[in-house]
Amino acid sequence: HLLGLPRHELAAAVRDTFPEAAEGPGRAAVPSEGPVGGRKAAVARLREIDPIAYATSRNHVGGAVTRLSPWLRHGVLSLAEVRDEALARVPSPEHASKLISELGWRDYWRQVHLALGDGIRADIEPPAAAWRTPPRPGMPADVLEARTGMACVDAFVRRLHETGWLHNHERMWLASWLVHVRGVHWLSGADWFLEHLLDGDPASNHLSWQWVAGTFSAKPYLFNRENLETFTSGAHCTGCGVAGHCDVEGTYDALAARWFETETRLPPRPPLRIPPVASAPPPPSIPRPLVWLTLDSASATSPAVTAHPGAMKLFVVDPAWLVAERPSLKRLVFLFECLADVADLEVLVGDPRLVVPARITALGCDGAAVAATPCPRTLRAADEIAAEHPVAILPWPAFCDRSRVRDLGRFSRSWDKVSASALRPTGG
Repeated sequence: HLLGLPRHELAAAVRDTFPEAAEGPGRAAVPSEGPVGGRKAAVARLREIDPIAYATSRNHVGGAVTRLSPWLRHGVLSLAEVRDEALARVPSPEHASKLISELGWRDYWRQVHLALGDGIRADIEPPAAAWRTPPRPGMPADVLEARTGMACVDAFVRRLHETGWLHNHERMWLASWLVHVRGVHWLSGADWFLEHLLDGDPASNHLSWQWVAGTFSAKPYLFNRENLETFTSGAHCTGCGVAGHCDVEGTYDALAARWFETETRLPPRPPLRIPPVASAPPPPSIPRPLVWLTLDSASATSPAVTAHPGAMKLFVVDPAWLVAERPSLKRLVFLFECLADVADLEVLVGDPRLVVPARITALGCDGAAVAATPCPRTLRAADEIAAEHPVAILPWPAFCDRSRVRDLGRFSRSWDKVSASALRPTGG
């Protein structure tokens, strides 16, 4: 009953069905405007991308960024599809290289998530710098209520709560300030973001927070006022009550001296090596599968749907996911808008390890087909289901050739192996 409703009716129905989604600061907000889930809105946005303008202006919060991430997260668009559209809009691949390299980051995060599973929720390597105070769990109340007194931070928090989207620079600045100035543990901040972001994806989100914190990077990322003013055209500092004496005044070296124990000698960190997961064997052939949609493939463009368009489809809202990620009302509304595109779809609440086999049996199917995903919860469920019924995990259209990648320890090492293939169109 949640699929195909107008947004205001859908929001009310989702609130009634999942009341916990609307509980807490900013969690009941559902924007009347902004990104709408589903293929129509995704394609309209995709047709507007400008790879050349992106390359020159993407660092500015008003720059020509794509804003495609909510649809990428839910599998409404694939990385290969966006790459192909970018290449079709430029005179040569080099003009789209910056945009495609950013797609490469998303692919890289997914590969790291696939390799590490739930390990992305712990420090991947020791911190690159010694914090002056031990990180503390939980989010400060003044941050959640957008009353820190820093005009920029409060604006970022309000926009995150109200819209579920922030420019990448705003995400980095907010994360850096929380971790390095307020002493918030990066995991607490990452989990908070995941509640609200329409593109809330543990791979991109949590690994980006680790990159900022310095637990998955060569050095921590520092937020300073000069950078803020440059890439916001001074939008926040004029009139801010703490302008001139805020926490982010100063050069990188000055901030590092203020925020970290610069005299503390940390033990040398060994080079980080993360072996990628080996390529999966060909999936089994299942004549009459039940198509199982997940958070990574909540769309009619899921490889499982396109391979079996006439099959019955199932999406399972897992209570364990609701508890773990605490998705806000706006996140759930966007998700159900995406699912509304899928014909012959059944949406049930329960443990997929129990619900999927029960529906396979009840519908007389021969097994399940699901799109490839790095989500460890989904992969564990697929393994358990496969003990009773065949499960085919179907790949997405290839974004790049990863056959030469032996190490995911750093993006640069991985990108060096795949960039040439990522800059070629599908079939090219």
